[in-house]
Amino acid sequence: MIAKIGKGGNMYGAILYNQQKVEKENGAVLLLNKVPDTIDGRYSTQYFNKCFEPYLSANIKTEKTVRHISLNPDPADKVSDEQFTDMAQEYMERMGYGNQPYIVFKHTDIDRTHIHIVSTCVGIDGKKISDNYDHPRSMAICRDLEIKYNLHKATEQEEKQGNKVFKPVNHKNGDIKSQIVSVVRYLPKYYSYSTMGSYNALLSLFNITAEEVKGERNGQPVNGLVYVALDKNGNKVSNPFKASLFGKDAGVTQLQKHFEQSKEKMKTNPARSVLKNTVELAMHTTNSETDFKKQLVEQGVNTIVRRNNSGRIYGITFIDHESRSVWNGSQLDRNLSANVFNDWWNNGNKPELKTQDSLVSKANEIDHQPTKDLFEFITQEHSQSSDLGLFSLLPDAQGVDYEEEQFAKQMKKKKKGRRL
Repeated sequence: MIAKIGKGGNMYGAILYNQQKVEKENGAVLLLNKVPDTIDGRYSTQYFNKCFEPYLSANIKTEKTVRHISLNPDPADKVSDEQFTDMAQEYMERMGYGNQPYIVFKHTDIDRTHIHIVSTCVGIDGKKISDNYDHPRSMAICRDLEIKYNLHKATEQEEKQGNKVFKPVNHKNGDIKSQIVSVVRYLPKYYSYSTMGSYNALLSLFNITAEEVKGERNGQPVNGLVYVALDKNGNKVSNPFKASLFGKDAGVTQLQKHFEQSKEKMKTNPARSVLKNTVELAMHTTNSETDFKKQLVEQGVNTIVRRNNSGRIYGITFIDHESRSVWNGSQLDRNLSANVFNDWWNNGNKPELKTQDSLVSKANEIDHQPTKDLFEFITQEHSQSSDLGLFSLLPDAQGVDYEEEQFAKQMKKKKKGRRL
């Protein structure tokens, strides 16, 4: 089971997002905690919002007063409403929200039935409920609930190395080649991405870009790849390094295989529906690009925006570190395409949220952009944090001396060659 913890300041928007699901018969209210029931059992966004007002009015100095949590069992799990209710109560009690008002909504509009919990971190005394270590605590509670309710466990990869910190390349530290290789050697093992644009979106978090090099050698076409280090502003700060220096996994041929494998894997990846909901919620509860990105970062999702020279958004990519998958907006839903975000952030036309889960006929098609356009997006701002922290599940490989490692492998081969 995967838990997502959203933190924001728009209580009305969080309630509206869920209440619209209910009104469209794609959801239901399962539980009210410290929220008075109505005489006829009918609810409205205005009514729910009013129930939180005493807590929000008492707020002393908490900036992000709203907590919007989703609990997402595996699609194969059959969870009853009673079990969902019990899980929500236990989760909230152990997270320190047992005496807080909260509403539990069930969502049924995607293939992964799940629940959303809307609450506030401000107590009736105006003080903030501590959120220290809330992500590790949340993960521990989910593991316990999986056992208690016989749910499918999150993959071992999701549990391993949750607290590793893997830092981006810093050209000021020197030995750039070793820094780059410590990233590119491991990305294909841990992340799914189906296009060169998606790969570069992921690399940009580590201050790296990859560029295709095409030409001819002895009359034969040559297709290669080079890697370049970037500074925090996306400017190139190193000479290009041939992919062959970093092993076969970093080259074009192996990357193309990885793209195809990822494409097939992502067709049935249940993380798509969870990420789609997470992005839609961020759209509904934020009013700017900065707030949108910040809210997603707090849930382990980086947003990479690609703009042309005139500022028009022509691509948007979401990197989900929990499922270790990279998605173009249009892969998640046609209503999450680059054009939608361009119209919002450049023209001020915020999209109306579609409560029906629309079909995406081209959700898994590879986006064949011209090669020259694949590397322009990196000039946009980076994540709020340089370290991926809890959201990074890569091995702690920073500082690996790649040349020494290669030398050791060559020595082993020589020893084997001398045997008779």
